[in-house]
Amino acid sequence: MKKFYRVLAYIKPYYGYAALNVVFNLLTIIFSLFSFALLIPFLNLLFGINELVTEEPELLFNTSSLLDYLNYQISQIILEEGKIQALVYICIILLGAFFSRNFSRFFAMYYMANVRIGAIKGIRNAIYSKILTLPLSFFSKHKKGDIIARVTTDVQEVEFSIMNYIEMLVRDPITIIAYIAFMVSMSPQLTAFVLIILPITGFVIGRIGKSLRKQSKVGMTMFAGLLSTIEESISGLRIIKAFNAIDYSDEKFKSNNNDYSSLLIWIYRKRDLSSPLSEFMSSVVIIIVLWFGGQMVLSDTPTIQAADFITYIVVFSQIIPPAKAFAQGFFSIQKGIASADRIFEVLDAEEVIEEKPNAISKSSFDSNIEYKDVSFKYENEYVLKGVNLKIEKGKIIALVGESGGGKSTMADLLPRFYDVSEGELLIDGINIRDLKIDDSRGLMGIVSQESILFNDSIFNNIAFGDKKVTEEEVIEAAKIANAHEFIMETENGYQTNIGDRGMKLSGGQRQRLSIARAVLANPPILILDEATSSLDTESEQLVQNALFNVMKDRTTVVIAHRLSTIQHADEIIVLKNGEIVERGSHSKLISLNGVYFKLQQLQAIE
Repeated sequence: MKKFYRVLAYIKPYYGYAALNVVFNLLTIIFSLFSFALLIPFLNLLFGINELVTEEPELLFNTSSLLDYLNYQISQIILEEGKIQALVYICIILLGAFFSRNFSRFFAMYYMANVRIGAIKGIRNAIYSKILTLPLSFFSKHKKGDIIARVTTDVQEVEFSIMNYIEMLVRDPITIIAYIAFMVSMSPQLTAFVLIILPITGFVIGRIGKSLRKQSKVGMTMFAGLLSTIEESISGLRIIKAFNAIDYSDEKFKSNNNDYSSLLIWIYRKRDLSSPLSEFMSSVVIIIVLWFGGQMVLSDTPTIQAADFITYIVVFSQIIPPAKAFAQGFFSIQKGIASADRIFEVLDAEEVIEEKPNAISKSSFDSNIEYKDVSFKYENEYVLKGVNLKIEKGKIIALVGESGGGKSTMADLLPRFYDVSEGELLIDGINIRDLKIDDSRGLMGIVSQESILFNDSIFNNIAFGDKKVTEEEVIEAAKIANAHEFIMETENGYQTNIGDRGMKLSGGQRQRLSIARAVLANPPILILDEATSSLDTESEQLVQNALFNVMKDRTTVVIAHRLSTIQHADEIIVLKNGEIVERGSHSKLISLNGVYFKLQQLQAIE
């Protein structure tokens, strides 16, 4: 139940609305009981059972006193105006009571909507914010579709299965308690009998609901797998078609979908069992109460009058809907908690990259970056081992080597996508862990091999994250990135939507937009992660020219696949198996006739 209480914690900002909901629910209960209380004098009037009351009784705060007082008032109306007029008055009062009851019920639901939707909004905001702050290592361990399912379908399931029944947790127990108190005042003996039978019903329903939660969690995990398959298929549609794997992919999806559908049928059947089961059990209880109470009425010395017993049955029947809703809600909440489990797995995920409470603010880069005996491992194996490197301000440093040598990892440590396992990474002599994360990342601009663009306009992609940027600044950044010309040739210029991941543009155009985005940020440190390796010769030349424009007067770390692009670097660092094996200028490394020379020769052959 801890997960359930955590979900309820999101209601806290809406306590005012929750309080109003409780107030109007209480009014609904009061008007309901008042309507039922009128039934007894109404029935007695019709049957002519009780004698007319001529002396006004003392009005106390209990059921017996209230009924006596109602009998007195009706008796006065009968004596003064006759039975027909008394019947009219009772009907008008009943109508008013039922109207007030439903009026109060509407406002209870009216204020509950703010609580329910507000709490779900809070959960959705919390999980999205958490996703943005989680380290990249988290996403390498989880499928994208699974994470999307947690933000969407799991949150929606919590809304349908928990928040829709949250009002029930307050309203229905109060309703049941109030009705039982009313029934006790009418017949303690009959009510005691009822209270012995009801827990048996609750036990049977509870046993079925217990297994629902476990299977629901399995179901949500399987659905997340389906989402992952869909996402991967859309992303890899070219490969699926190219390798004639349409039938294979189709069969794989259908197999997973069949398994999920079979489990879902089981879950729905179990959940749907709650309503007929609770209704049948309630009917059994009512029949037993009719039998037991009927004996009390028909005995030689009746302990309850016929009109009172009829009213008692009517009131007892009103316990059935909230009890039934409570049972159905119990099943739904079990299903919702399974989704809440998956949501809180994300919210409770460890934030490996944490900012210190007293982190240092830094807005400028003044002297150097230093890798000081840095080692790093993702899990067990070290990717970097004892790296020592100082990058002076304004220098261009190139990282080269075989795939898996640690080049990208070295670059990823700079913006703190990961933290070093051993050693220190310093900016201007300050350990990067001591700096504010936003400040250290604000010093850097990144252009990666894969252009990360969004389904938005060209303008918004270049101005990404900067709400105060002007159109002139965006155009200037695009010109530096050699992008302005092709942008103006698009349908709506800078307001042209580029589609999902920028797929309406060519690879070179996408890359130049990424460069323009980095230019606009105007960072003192630039990280270029194989920014031209996936481009054709013509596009590469355009992008390379744009990069030369951007690299002027900036400290640049270049991860290079094509060695021809980094021959003018101030220093080239050659990595192999996570260690620096060679370093120096292009000419110096060629003269060593070592690892760099061999890489150069291999590319020359290509």
